[in-house]
Amino acid sequence: MATQAHVIWDDGFTGYNFGLGHPMSPVRLDLTARLCREFGLFEGSDVQVDAPEAATDEVLARIHDEAYIAAVRKASLDPSAPLEQFGLGTEDDPAFVGMHEISARIAEGSRLVAESVWTGSAQHGVNFTGGLHHAMPDRASGFCIYNDAALAIDWLLDNGAKRVVYVDVDAHHGDGVEKMFWNDPRVLTISVHETGAVLFPGTGFPRDLGGPDAEGYAVNLPLPPGVGDGAWLRAFDAVVPALVRSFEPDIMVTQHGADSHFTDPLAHLSISVDAQVIVAQTLHDLSHELCGGRWVALGGGGYEVVGVVPRSWTHLVAIAAHRDISVETEVPQRWLEDVAERFGVQAPPNMGDGTSERGRIWWRSWESGYDPETAIDRAIMAAREASFPLHGLDHWFD
Repeated sequence: MATQAHVIWDDGFTGYNFGLGHPMSPVRLDLTARLCREFGLFEGSDVQVDAPEAATDEVLARIHDEAYIAAVRKASLDPSAPLEQFGLGTEDDPAFVGMHEISARIAEGSRLVAESVWTGSAQHGVNFTGGLHHAMPDRASGFCIYNDAALAIDWLLDNGAKRVVYVDVDAHHGDGVEKMFWNDPRVLTISVHETGAVLFPGTGFPRDLGGPDAEGYAVNLPLPPGVGDGAWLRAFDAVVPALVRSFEPDIMVTQHGADSHFTDPLAHLSISVDAQVIVAQTLHDLSHELCGGRWVALGGGGYEVVGVVPRSWTHLVAIAAHRDISVETEVPQRWLEDVAERFGVQAPPNMGDGTSERGRIWWRSWESGYDPETAIDRAIMAAREASFPLHGLDHWFD
């Protein structure tokens, strides 16, 4: 009998640590795991928690240049080595001792859960330490060293998957994954993000549609700054489900960066944990509708490391384990006391932000009509006009 959820974790993953003051603090991973434990999500025969070894250089070389892997190894031993041409030793990606090993472990974690799901030993897989979607074949980028999402997708393609859909709802464009499968029609990448006109990495526009052999297999929905729950859910629903259904994937790989939240310090969207949970549930449901439940869910960005990331990704693990937690549920007191003692802050008392009623948020469906006077509808229409006809869909009605 298949495990319900295969989850990647041990305390060693907090070694992905760019140093004091860096936005991507490993605290977010530690607190997520602690909150999962408080809810008992790592317990029971239906959940398997694993701590993989590092991916070998041979495995990493399937998606990364050998010279880049060698540079990461060098930086791991000597963080002062001048390797800026590889994106290492920069403000975004400062080198640190052991960087190669922990980054390769994260990559192997995503590959491992993809294998478990594809071979049927697990229904769903979760690696909240992963989702490092900016890493490029030849360089680090945007806090990402090795691209674990791309490695998982590559393994799936090499082991029999004919169609893999990758959906990325991080506030930042999933540029690294898109680039690695830019000209591969076996992979549909869909990125819903804040527009690159104002936010790193400055890419991901509606007319960025893929290479000559895969036009339409890169889909981008850039959103204006300030978008809130209702508009975000309207945009997601107007674009993502129709394309995923049309593609008929064998398996879904999704990235759940929590930096879309209204308190995140690096982006400018205004999304609640409640809405993040609705999108995660929708993607989970699509996996059951379309590909027998084969679903690999990854973490990603998220820089409000105490109040947002742990709650958002605990929900993600709970959904994968089929043990959904209501957004109205109180956060366990022991976890709150631990946060207060360690960080001197009061974390949110509930598993949601109070923006929904019984887990529901009102939003206008696309079928209610297009309003060209609103920025969100113009963004939706631009994405639909660019991509839908290439999949045999009508950009007005499907």
